[in-house]
Amino acid sequence: MDGLTKQGTAKRGRDVPEVLELDAGDLRHALRAGWRDFLAEPYYGAFFSLVYVIGGWLLIFAFSAKGQLWWTLPAGAGFPILGPFVACGFYEISRRREAGQGMRLAEILGAVVRQKDRQIPSMAAVVVVFFLFWNFLAHMIFALFLGQVTLVNVSSSLAMFSTAEGLLMLSFGTAVGAALATLFYALTVVSLPMLLDDREVDFVTAMLTSVALVRANPLLMLGWGALIAVALFVGMLPFFFGLMIALPVFGHASWHLYRRAVAWG
Repeated sequence: MDGLTKQGTAKRGRDVPEVLELDAGDLRHALRAGWRDFLAEPYYGAFFSLVYVIGGWLLIFAFSAKGQLWWTLPAGAGFPILGPFVACGFYEISRRREAGQGMRLAEILGAVVRQKDRQIPSMAAVVVVFFLFWNFLAHMIFALFLGQVTLVNVSSSLAMFSTAEGLLMLSFGTAVGAALATLFYALTVVSLPMLLDDREVDFVTAMLTSVALVRANPLLMLGWGALIAVALFVGMLPFFFGLMIALPVFGHASWHLYRRAVAWG
């Protein structure tokens, strides 16, 4: 599977997307290509990542100011789902490098902004709804398991989570969160890069194609998702600074994986 993509250079048009069978070599290719794009344009990667890092800081500050620091746990767990939308800048950089186009920040930002007239806003709405729903669900799970417990103020102490009720809540919440994350991943793994391509495709078709890709390559794509999740989690630990490497590399890699995973007939 040498070359830029399996199917060749994309052409503009309303073709029907078709998912392809992938193997570990495709993932390695995507990672290598993503790393090359990051090294070639590190300043652009830092620029787009900084938006995400500052968002993480504001998230912690908001809950700390309200004395509800523990809510940063579910909010922080859900926060990475906004990553695909931020990654539009990375997709545009990789697309331009692939097409041999110049790199100017104004043009890159302009290309991303111009997506407002296409399908990206609809996809962004799906992302935001998922994020808000996860935070609402986290509050509901907390009320279900710990709503009647008043011995410890969870706003000032984390000891409650070592109790039987607290451990059960964490286990249940983790299972629910994992299920939602898997569904969201299946809907977005290639849908956003597809919408930034030159093809005219609606966001529903893009999401269905993304789900079809995961169904066609379940173990491989779930492994790819797990790798991204671990990288983002590790990147969030040192005050979100690690995301300035993890986000660009996997953002660029996601574009290259899309180019190898979807054929246009």
